[in-house]
Amino acid sequence: MMIDGKQMHIQIQKGNIGRYVILPGDPGRCEKIARYFDEPKQLAQNREYTLWTGRLDGEPVAVCSTGIGGPSAAIALEELVECGADTFIRVGTSGGIVDEVKGGDIVIATAAIRQEGTSREYLPIEFPAAASFEVVSALRDAAVTLGLTHHIGVIQSKDSFYGEIRPSVQPIAEELLAKWRAWKAAGALTSEMETAALLIVSQVLHVRCGAVLNVLWNADNDDAPSIPPDAAERGVRTAVEALRILIREDNAG
Repeated sequence: MMIDGKQMHIQIQKGNIGRYVILPGDPGRCEKIARYFDEPKQLAQNREYTLWTGRLDGEPVAVCSTGIGGPSAAIALEELVECGADTFIRVGTSGGIVDEVKGGDIVIATAAIRQEGTSREYLPIEFPAAASFEVVSALRDAAVTLGLTHHIGVIQSKDSFYGEIRPSVQPIAEELLAKWRAWKAAGALTSEMETAALLIVSQVLHVRCGAVLNVLWNADNDDAPSIPPDAAERGVRTAVEALRILIREDNAG
């Protein structure tokens, strides 16, 4: 879907960006992330989609916001792939599920529970939302290099923010609480709203995608969370370092 030669929603065209893209949810975070790039500049802004470009180690890179939830995230990924990108790292915020995941930690997703609707319009629910091995490995190496407390494993993606925050007041409270207990018992690390859709769309389009999530608090045991002032930057730093690793590996063949 093109308008005046540009993608309908993100408002760019093929040749405007390179292979590597960081995907935050919040448009307001794009400029802050782009400050980690060389030669940063804003390229487009439309609806929930703000896009900046720049360079890392000489390679063109970009950051594009996705908005909240799977539908808008899937649109961004589809259109970015149309414009030539093939490697994506979602950076977002989340609430810890298992007790050992605390505010200020980061979580690197190996896969996502598909408790959302967007991915079901791409693949049957039996197909797993798995992250690309190369991206997971680069994120892990980046977190180690930066000395950040990190966890690696399965996360949960859902559509309803308040279904997680106050499930007991929802008409399907019993179902929501039972599923939450099941995710926690199985060791799911943290909860957010976009990763499952991004991973499934990336698998359908045969591109690489992973996710690193800033944990703001533990959803079960932080009644009055004290969010570290740099919590939201930890995942960004990890994603930028991971892109540097991927660029080196790709250039080495």
